[in-house]
Formats: sequence, C-alpha cells, structure tokens
Amino acid sequence: MNNFWEHPLIETAASYSVVILCLVVFMAIFEIVTKYNNWQEIKRGNLAVAMATGGKMFGIANIFRFSIEHNDSLLSSMGWGLYGFILLLTGYFIFEFLTPSFKIDEEIEQDNRAVGFISLIISIGLSYVIGANII
Repeated sequence: MNNFWEHPLIETAASYSVVILCLVVFMAIFEIVTKYNNWQEIKRGNLAVAMATGGKMFGIANIFRFSIEHNDSLLSSMGWGLYGFILLLTGYFIFEFLTPSFKIDEEIEQDNRAVGFISLIISIGLSYVIGANII
C-alpha cells in the first residue's frame, strides 16, 4: 500500500486536490478582507478586480509550486503554502498602507485598471520572492 501513495499519478492528484482546496479557502479569506465582492465585480465586467483576483490566484498557485517542488511530503508543502499565503496577504496590507493618498480597494472596485494591474504584478512578484525562500 505504501507504493500506492508514492506513485507519481497519485502524488500529483493529491497535490492538485490540496492546492485546489487551499486556493478556495485562501480566496475566501481574500474575499473577506477586500471591501468589494470579487465574483460579483468580475461578473459585472470589472477588469481591475479580475486582474487583482487573477494575480492573487497566480500568486497562491506559484507559492504552492515552489512548495511542492522543494518538499517531499504533502503536509510540509501545505505548511509552506500556508506560510506563503500569510506573507502574500501581508503584502496586500503593506500595499494598502503604502498608498495613503488613495484606497486600493476603492480604486479597484471603481475599475481603476492601473491599480488592478499593479496589484496583479505585486501578487505575482511577491509569490516569486516568497517561493524562492521556501526550503
């Protein structure tokens, strides 16, 4: 039975399932901390929200990519993924703090695509920095 869990197809399916579950949970947390409803705004065609949300999703997935690549166990990968998500979430709050002349959430909700794009790039960039430090 031990060989069953070590088969690459089983390991891939397990990692995939865990990452999808974590992505759903982490995106729900992002939904709570933003002042707008991501999916409602995306349905309305708000490109700024779509870019910011896509950046967060890419960032989370990229952190897990590094985590899976550098860890042998699924539990270790999940732990590093959680830690990376916390750092990504912290980066979101720092971005908001560093722009006192306007509110990030309000600008994104109003479809300010420049702010949505910067949010996307910050999430992606931070995911690479976070991922590079995962051991």
